[in-house]
Amino acid sequence: MSLHAIKRTVDMQIIAEWVEPRSRVLDLGCGRGVLLDYLKQTKEVFPVGVDLDFDKISACVRRGLTAYQGDMTAFMRAFPAGHFDRVIFSRTLEELAAPGEVITEALRVGRAVTVGFVNHGYWKNRLDAVWRGRKPRNPVYTTEWFESRPTNPASIADFEHFCATKGIRIVRRAHLRGDWKSPCRLAPNCFAGYALYDLTR
Repeated sequence: MSLHAIKRTVDMQIIAEWVEPRSRVLDLGCGRGVLLDYLKQTKEVFPVGVDLDFDKISACVRRGLTAYQGDMTAFMRAFPAGHFDRVIFSRTLEELAAPGEVITEALRVGRAVTVGFVNHGYWKNRLDAVWRGRKPRNPVYTTEWFESRPTNPASIADFEHFCATKGIRIVRRAHLRGDWKSPCRLAPNCFAGYALYDLTR
């Protein structure tokens, strides 16, 4: 199995464990709908996706998913508080212009929020920046700077500080090593390559 497939499989399995069967799920930055389709098949959820990319939304529709092209914050503002059982950010956080604002709105419109992101504090990222003086490129950050979208990278310590500052409750967390499949239980801000959080107010 390829590294990309491992990343997607383990990510989806953990998220699925946190999703209640037959719940209303909103996926922000849904991409081509792979995660939503998986949750629909395994948990019988009522899925809705939002993404800016028209081609990705078209792919979602071909999968039989309800998906909308547009700004995720504006989309959420159209719904009353607690409309969705769960809102998911799977590898979307780094690409948001105002991640704090979007997470706050997600916590209003959703009863629970799942956030998954690459840990910028991973030790290989630190070494790449210090010793090579270049954008990190390793199993966690796999692309060259010119192949990447604009990012707002965060570490596990950054994210947990944000939650503490904003009074956001962390219900569950899962930290994975740089291989994207093994649990990381020791010093995750340094040794985890990927992090998943389950949040509520």
